[in-house]
Formats: sequence, structure tokens, C-alpha cells
Amino acid sequence: MFRTLLKALAAIAVVCTAGGVGLIGYEELNKPESDGTRSESSLGDPFTGTKKIRTDGRSVNVSCSGDASHDGPLVLLMAGGGDGLETMAPLGKTLSKEFRVCSYDRPGEGASDKPDGPQSMDDSAKLLTSVLDRLAGDRPVVLAGHSLGGHIAARYAPDHPDRIKGLVLLDATIPALTAGISRTIPASATGLPAQLRAQAIAINKGENPEMLVVADGEVRPAGEIPVEILQHESQYAEVPDYGPALERMWSTGQKKWRRLSGNSKLSIAPGSGHYIHVDRPDLATGAIQRVAGGAND
Repeated sequence: MFRTLLKALAAIAVVCTAGGVGLIGYEELNKPESDGTRSESSLGDPFTGTKKIRTDGRSVNVSCSGDASHDGPLVLLMAGGGDGLETMAPLGKTLSKEFRVCSYDRPGEGASDKPDGPQSMDDSAKLLTSVLDRLAGDRPVVLAGHSLGGHIAARYAPDHPDRIKGLVLLDATIPALTAGISRTIPASATGLPAQLRAQAIAINKGENPEMLVVADGEVRPAGEIPVEILQHESQYAEVPDYGPALERMWSTGQKKWRRLSGNSKLSIAPGSGHYIHVDRPDLATGAIQRVAGGAND
């Protein structure tokens, strides 16, 4: 039952489990902590592989590949809730042939330190800024996020127009998930739908590995940057009584992300579930290549 619930929750909530391809890494825990200033290198830290950096008193696991001397945009891959950066490694390997590509484990995920208390979107934004200061330097950045990672990217971009020049959202957690799930599955529901409703709401209140509170909110514009939004084709077979309504809820939420930019595009990824970059890596790769290619336009 729990495995079935997790599968059904994959596209609704922000936590699930998945495997991936890891990278050989090394630690850099004795380096000075980030003070919020940009890297000495205008193109960011040139390392290849994985390592740990310190920022705001915590250890953060990061990974990079691709030509560090290339002055094009940095592509930052952002995994979903419950996933470490390893889940994005195959996608990163493909993209690194053309771009500088990095990823990181948020607190509570992968090999990064666990959070010391509840986290907000402001906390996530502060950490993301520190990571980009270190990894990107002054180069433009394209954020490509799956599920919760996409939600964080979409919330971050409007406040950082000087740096974020493109977005790719891979079935990103929708802007008002708690309200949506509460309307779609009524409190009177029983069985698996009731469990799904209760767990999704609890997760968004911070009962997840990151202790991150994912509050509902309106979509704020991020200028005219290129934005590609990919939505799963089918996800809710485990809850047939509410499946069609859940698909409509999710589709409505994905359409709202288009408000991020006048230069946005929404597509359904045929043959995909929530993990679009796993089920249809060709579509995920193509979207990121197009957005990164137009990031300097």
C-alpha cells in the first residue's frame, strides 16, 4: 500500500524516491565558507566531478561537468523532492557535451547536511544564490528543475533577472498544490485517496526530508526569458475515482506557470509519467538545449 501511495503521490506531492547514476566525488570541507560574494573566477569554479562546499555553516554536495572555460550559460539541474542530484546525472552527462552543467543536493537530500529546522522558500533561495555564486560566477544561468526543483526554480527566477536567463520546468509542482488537492479530493474521501490527500498536505507543511514548507502562491513574472514547461502524459491510474480530476488540477497548475514569461511554452511529454527526464530524456534534453541556446538573446 505504501509503495502504491508513493507512486500516486509522485506528481502531487514533493517527496518520492528514485535511483540514479552517481559521480565520483571529493570533499572540500576545509575551504572558507561562502560570504555571499561572487567567485573569483567570472565563469565559476572550474572543477569536474562532485564535492562538498560550505555555505552558511552547512555542507552542500555539488556536482559539475562540461567545459568550464565556455562562456555560455551554466545549466543548473534541480532534482525533485526526495531525490539527490544522482537522479539528474544521466541528463547532465548528455548536456555536458554542449554546456557547463551543475547540480546540487538541497539540505536533507543526497549527501548534503540535514536542515536544522523548518525551511522556507526564502531559505531555499538564499542557498541557491550561494551555490550559484560559487558555481556560476558571472555567467548567465538556466535553471532546469523537476517537480519540487522546478517549483523552487520558478519561485526564484522573478527575483533574480540579472542572473536567471531561462527556465525549464519538468512537471514542476504546481503553484497552489495544497488548495488544489484539498478541492479535488474531499475531506470525506476514504482509503487510498484519503491517505494521498492527507500526506500531500502534510508534506507541503514541511513533513519532508528537507523540512521545506511549500506554500501556495501566485505566479510572478520573470520578464521575457525563454521558459519551457513539460507536463506528464499520465500519472494517476492508482486513484481511478479521482484520477481525471487530479489530471485536470495538475494541468491547470502547469498552465499557470506560463505566466512566468511572455516567451513561455507548455508541452505534454508523450509516454511520460512524473519523471519526464527518465521516461523521455530526449524531450527534456531538447527543451534545455533550446532554452540555453536562447539564454543570451
